[in-house]
Amino acid sequence: MNTVRTLHWLALVALAHSVSGCAKQGATAEAAAPTADPGATPKAPPVGVPAAGGGQFAVSDAPSSGESATNRPDMNSGAQQAYQAGMQAFMAGDLPGAKTQFNNAVAADPKAYQAYYSLAVVHERLGAPGNAGSAYQSAIGIVPDYEPAIAGYALLMARAGRVSEAEDFLRSKQGAYPKSAAVSTALAEVKSLQGDSREAQRLAQEALKKNPDYRPAMVTLARDHYRNRRLDLAQYALKGILDGYGEENPARDKNNAEAHLLRGLIYKEENRRGPAIQEFEEAIRLRPDLVEARVQLAIYFMEAGNATGAIPHLETAIRYDNSNVLAHLSLGDAYRLIGKSAQAKQELEWVAQKDPSLAQPHYNLGLLYLLNTDVPGVNPTQAADKAIQHFEKYKSMKSRSEGADDTEELINRAKAKKALIAEAAAGSAPADGGAPAGAAGDGGGAAAGGTEAGGAQ
Repeated sequence: MNTVRTLHWLALVALAHSVSGCAKQGATAEAAAPTADPGATPKAPPVGVPAAGGGQFAVSDAPSSGESATNRPDMNSGAQQAYQAGMQAFMAGDLPGAKTQFNNAVAADPKAYQAYYSLAVVHERLGAPGNAGSAYQSAIGIVPDYEPAIAGYALLMARAGRVSEAEDFLRSKQGAYPKSAAVSTALAEVKSLQGDSREAQRLAQEALKKNPDYRPAMVTLARDHYRNRRLDLAQYALKGILDGYGEENPARDKNNAEAHLLRGLIYKEENRRGPAIQEFEEAIRLRPDLVEARVQLAIYFMEAGNATGAIPHLETAIRYDNSNVLAHLSLGDAYRLIGKSAQAKQELEWVAQKDPSLAQPHYNLGLLYLLNTDVPGVNPTQAADKAIQHFEKYKSMKSRSEGADDTEELINRAKAKKALIAEAAAGSAPADGGAPAGAAGDGGGAAAGGTEAGGAQ
């Protein structure tokens, strides 16, 4: 890297840091539906997956200090074969298959540190944090300075709320490996998650001083600005990563999927639908496992009334992160809109059980029982009762700050439908169980997050 580019980048991040205290904090309205943590650190992929352009897939295991790697044992042939099969399974979204193959790799070669790291990644995505932590520690036990595992283990603890433990672990590694840009960057992420933006920015800049071309530190700077609602500063940092600042300072990493995801999230907040969609699509092209990009793109499909187009992205998102509540909620409503009532019921009930504090699944379940005629396990009268119960539950749980909505109208509609069914059973009305004259059509409904979905597909 030439000196001009290095100095220019460091000047940019220093400028951003110096004005961060004056950045305007954006107000956030409380929503009924779950929202992603602003700028949440995406879960890492395994190392060594061939990308379309060759080389590594999103993660490099070369030392971030720029020094040569030492004391790293090579996998034996049996482990390599299983490892590559695990990579292929991961790329196809088959995480159980990937887990099996990575287990086979470490069984064939107990020193296969990369396989332990990749196994940890898969365990984390499959919702087994204890197994993930053990696998990360196994990788570190074989290669103590193995940075992907060090960062992965620290962020696993931080995501679980063990932020102080994560910081202590990284501080010890920082003392052991003072030249590591990766350790400083991981510590910056942890401090950002703690809410200490000033220290996060300082640590990320420190990482760039150690290695001015270390792209994860650049993204961490942008992500911390985004988390703290400094959108202009985040955009400025992302421009340096993805676009550059002219011939003397070209893009630092135009194919950085996490940077495209972040820019897409900012465009979404700015109501720039077209550019946001382009960024999410590019992020997915570069990294098919980026769950947040798939969920956000699917929500755009839902808002446009295209539940059919949303479903493949949501199903893939869940394969890569089965615990993602927003993906399950959105998929449940998408299934409802295309008439897959059994699948919709399963997804929405899963969300309600997974997080009982959420109001939105009850609204969507109310719509399912009111508007869909083939919900399993209930007759028309029971379906109307279920609709009323879920709408009442939603009404009691939703935040007052959300203002008026159509819940009361939907409750009255369900009661009217139930009354018509009773009259029909008594022989005084048609037995079709239809809605009263003048009632709104059954094609509408709310997408995830309470957005009108525009009708069943």
